[in-house]
Amino acid sequence: MPSINLPGKNDGGHDSRFFTTQKKGEMHELKMELHSTDRNTKVDAVKKVIASMTVGKDVSSLFTDVLNCVQTGNIELKKLVYLYLINYSKSQPELALLAVNTFVKDASDPNPLIRALAVRTMGCIRVEKITEYLCDPLSRALRDEDPYVRKTAAVCVAKLYDLAPALVQERGFLEILHDLISDSNPSVVANGVAALSEIAETSGKDVMKISASVLQKLLAALNECTEWGQVFILDSLAKYAPADAREAEGIIERVTPRLQHANSAVVMSAVKVILSYMELMGSANTDTIRNLTRKLAPPLVTLLNSEPEIQYVALRNINLIVQKRPSILENEIRVFFCKYNDPIYVKMEKLEIIIKLVSEKNIDQVLLELKEYATEVDVDFVRKSVSAIGRCAVKLERAAERCIGVLLELIQTKVNYVVQESVIVIKDIFRRYPNRYESIIATLCDNLDTLDEPQAKASMIWIIGEYAERIDNADELLDNFLETFEEEDPSVQLQLLTATVKCFLKNPEDTQDMVQRVLDLATEESDNPDLRDRGFIYWRLLSTDPEAAKLVVLGDKPVIEDDTFKLEPNLLNTLIGQIATLSSIYHKPPEAFVVRASGRGVMHLGVGGDDMGEDDEEDYEDDEGIEQEDPVDLLDMGGMGINDNGAGDDLFGSSTPQAEQAVRFVKVCSEEKSGGIDVLAAYHQVNGNVLMELEFQNKSCSVPVSNLAIQLNKNAFGLSPVNQQIICNPPVQVGSSGTATVQLVANRSMLAPVQPGPASPQVQVAIKNMATSQVFYFAANFNIDAMFSSGGQMDRNAFIETWKNIDDGKEIYSTVSDLPSTDIDGIQAKFELYNIFFIARRQGMDGQEVVYFSMKTMTGMDFLAELTFKAGVNACKICLKTENTSYGHLVKNAIENLLRF
Repeated sequence: MPSINLPGKNDGGHDSRFFTTQKKGEMHELKMELHSTDRNTKVDAVKKVIASMTVGKDVSSLFTDVLNCVQTGNIELKKLVYLYLINYSKSQPELALLAVNTFVKDASDPNPLIRALAVRTMGCIRVEKITEYLCDPLSRALRDEDPYVRKTAAVCVAKLYDLAPALVQERGFLEILHDLISDSNPSVVANGVAALSEIAETSGKDVMKISASVLQKLLAALNECTEWGQVFILDSLAKYAPADAREAEGIIERVTPRLQHANSAVVMSAVKVILSYMELMGSANTDTIRNLTRKLAPPLVTLLNSEPEIQYVALRNINLIVQKRPSILENEIRVFFCKYNDPIYVKMEKLEIIIKLVSEKNIDQVLLELKEYATEVDVDFVRKSVSAIGRCAVKLERAAERCIGVLLELIQTKVNYVVQESVIVIKDIFRRYPNRYESIIATLCDNLDTLDEPQAKASMIWIIGEYAERIDNADELLDNFLETFEEEDPSVQLQLLTATVKCFLKNPEDTQDMVQRVLDLATEESDNPDLRDRGFIYWRLLSTDPEAAKLVVLGDKPVIEDDTFKLEPNLLNTLIGQIATLSSIYHKPPEAFVVRASGRGVMHLGVGGDDMGEDDEEDYEDDEGIEQEDPVDLLDMGGMGINDNGAGDDLFGSSTPQAEQAVRFVKVCSEEKSGGIDVLAAYHQVNGNVLMELEFQNKSCSVPVSNLAIQLNKNAFGLSPVNQQIICNPPVQVGSSGTATVQLVANRSMLAPVQPGPASPQVQVAIKNMATSQVFYFAANFNIDAMFSSGGQMDRNAFIETWKNIDDGKEIYSTVSDLPSTDIDGIQAKFELYNIFFIARRQGMDGQEVVYFSMKTMTGMDFLAELTFKAGVNACKICLKTENTSYGHLVKNAIENLLRF
């Protein structure tokens, strides 16, 4: 149905006057005008009502007055009235029934426009009581002699199915839609296909039945219907399975002309059909496939001359296509070279495709292009470009030396972020081609001073440790890093620990003190469980069997593989079938981000992954069709002694006084760096405020420590001090210590961009001693449990719904052993102090007890946890689920620490 257009300036109307501010008594004036006998006055009055409705004013009191205007032969006025009825029928369902007689009457009007308008409006009114009156007019409209009415009625069936699917089945509307696919009018065919496609999406059933005769009708309509009709037909053809290669080839011949269409959606849908059928044709028709490959390249290239938004969508689809059939665009790599005015999101996608299409034939021009990109001003794009050079080296063995040459040239620029990204990718090249390009290590070592990012530091430390026997001063280089060991990111600490052990195993005489020092730091000074565990493993290996340690630490490592074509074949085939949809942009199958309203009542909650047997799965098979009002109790909570808040009832109606969170100090700065003051830091929460507790131990500072200023660098939590001044009262004299509290607040302007991978717990701090004017720096790792909000409690149903909506790929697992206690009640009480809220508890298999908790940070990030305890074992299995995966490992570590504490 054509959209409703109010008259504009060019046709004599002055629509802005309908939006003027209402004067006193205007409702009464509108009523009078709506009952006017003058047609123009009545039309103007309805326009004023629509205008008020558009700007959000409530004009529902005029419902009956507007409805009276529907008895007219003027189509413009009827459209306006029907627009008003569609808007207010939900809030006034009883009054909407008053319009039924008009709809039924209009559905039999001699004018086909009015018949179609009546059926369309009844379909748009989402009131169940009207559906029974809609069926008869709809049935007549589907068989109407006018094609405009039939195509409008076809869409109305899909709307009715969404409201009353049983009624559609009962009245045989699906069969009539199948008949419409064979209609003589191409627009009717297209709308019939669109309606069946929508019903198939809604129901999850294949209601689109394409026979040989229907197939020919669809192909015939393809040349004559509108562009959006063509999209629906092409999408339905993509799901059709041809009987043999000959039929597939015949359909492709009919579809190929659509590749020249001006509408990009038609082009992409045609590409989807051809790619799907090429797969069915197999390798026997090599000549045909080669010809089709040549035909697909030009339309895809043409899409890159469109607006940036269309370019981005096209590039995301092309990314899939070149993974499936790289030969299509292997000679077109130049069209993916970035233009200076391309938006950054387009540039990033082009880089990904360049890497996929690079070959030994075009590597030289690609390297020249990437080298040019590395001089751009956008830091993220520069990093991606440098990374792309490294990926080209990993992908093409013969070109690796040329890629390294370009990287060395970039390192000579001394640009900080270029050098750091180069070091990261050179590490991957070393792992890909061991013992081949180590001659450049000296150049890398000359640039150690520029490394200040964790990933770059970790990569350089890995190189030093791996090739310690070739670096004369490897122990000195590692020793320099050890000076700031406690302040480093966990990834750097782990790499530094391993590199030092490697260096010791290769040169034990000169590095014994150093390895002892790093093992002490890892096992005694660190509160990171991963670092501590690795430290103990190395310690035991070195003290009991050094030869075994060499086999473990210095053993052959698997060579990294080229990850250019990283999608699994099955997933790639699924996504190729979803080209020109959101799936092809997200690179995820539809079920990963679409929840069907009419599918299975509740998804099974495979929380732990190990404690659901075959009997349980059969039980869940029986849950299909469960009503939302009576959801299955997946966690088997049963409501025994648990109130709505998930806590046990207090018999006396009183509450236990809440204990305070423990304060766990860690040394963060030594006296050598701070002018004679040792600094210890801890984080905790009191009354909803995040506090940094600082302890100053005056070792040798002659001036009493009394007045300081503090500043925090941008960090992953957005933390900044409420007040930058720190007062120690009384002043801390030499040989004594004192504490101070700094209140922190989460501030978006202090939020550091989170790099891919786990967020860093580091909070970099600068403190100025006002008495000596000395500024010293340190990093104090933040424990995220100090940021959990008191509003993190979820009810049971919300927990289940949130859990099932988070993709299983975002689960984080770990096992904590040697726990001081596995008393679940005690753990629950301790967790509550840290705003980790109990949800439910159930018996698992083999004597396991499974407990569920929820937590939310003050910045609004939700985390769900499942803890599994086994009787007689002092260990716990943790499964954490969250959409904020970058912070998931920090929360997992926090839970581990609290369990051990």
